[in-house]
Amino acid sequence: MPILIHCSDVHFGPPHLPRVAEGLLELIDGERPDLVVISGDLTQRAKPAQFLAARSFVDRIHASQVPTLVVPGNHDVPMYRVWERVFHPFGAYRSHFSRELEPVYRDRQMLVIGINTAFNWTIKGGRITSRRLREVGELLAAAPPEQFRVVVPHHDMIPPPGGSRRRVLANARRAMELFSAAGVDLVLSGHQHQTYIGTSEELYPQGRPPVIVVHSGTTTSSRGRGGERHLNTCNRIEFDARSLVVSHFGWQPGLGRFAEQSRHWYPRRTIAPYTLEGVSPPAATGGTGGGIMSGQAGEEGADGQ
Repeated sequence: MPILIHCSDVHFGPPHLPRVAEGLLELIDGERPDLVVISGDLTQRAKPAQFLAARSFVDRIHASQVPTLVVPGNHDVPMYRVWERVFHPFGAYRSHFSRELEPVYRDRQMLVIGINTAFNWTIKGGRITSRRLREVGELLAAAPPEQFRVVVPHHDMIPPPGGSRRRVLANARRAMELFSAAGVDLVLSGHQHQTYIGTSEELYPQGRPPVIVVHSGTTTSSRGRGGERHLNTCNRIEFDARSLVVSHFGWQPGLGRFAEQSRHWYPRRTIAPYTLEGVSPPAATGGTGGGIMSGQAGEEGADGQ
């Protein structure tokens, strides 16, 4: 069955943890996923050297014949280089990592849509532009009905546990209404440096089967927050035609590797009635590859970010 590895907030720069990053590569090599998703904050301060280090890391994933989909985060916009921040907020990202800010990955079984939620007029907050929402709606409308549908913003669309007063992504309600109506199965994001999982119906009830919303903590940096202070996490997602399983993985220093910490099983939204009765969990058979990445084929190849 298809597998995705989802990591986030890798923060190349002073907070980056090289040994944990090697452990992430070892996890990817062992799982052989169909796609690795990195949902933003590649760097700590959007410096060219940090982007080059992130580029080298992603290239090592590609060397294992595993494609990636990567979106920028707010830390990938310069904070202190004010002129650059105002007039060329993604200049360093495009020059040293990738020209594409909102990549799209397709294969026979899934459609994964990147959304750039970072912009230059805020330090932490994010937004989805009306233009991108229209584009996402068009991509989803054109997708085969059986295709597994994933969207990837950096910023959170639901608050972390105990953070009900925290601001979420601007336009989050409007975006979730679109995602719910268009059959999105899964949202993958980061930003909060905490791993947690929820559903669209908890915060934006539409009376439909829920969109599953999965957050990764900081996968390879020392900037964990809340209950994940000094911890590192990522997610593994596996799906078939009837259900999906989300596994949270945490870095275990004593083991020297990432290990599964919890597992969450949901029906696919197309199942009626929406229940797990009579459904078996997906059974992994290893990655298959063969997908197409739009927006970057001319730069890094058809399978790569």
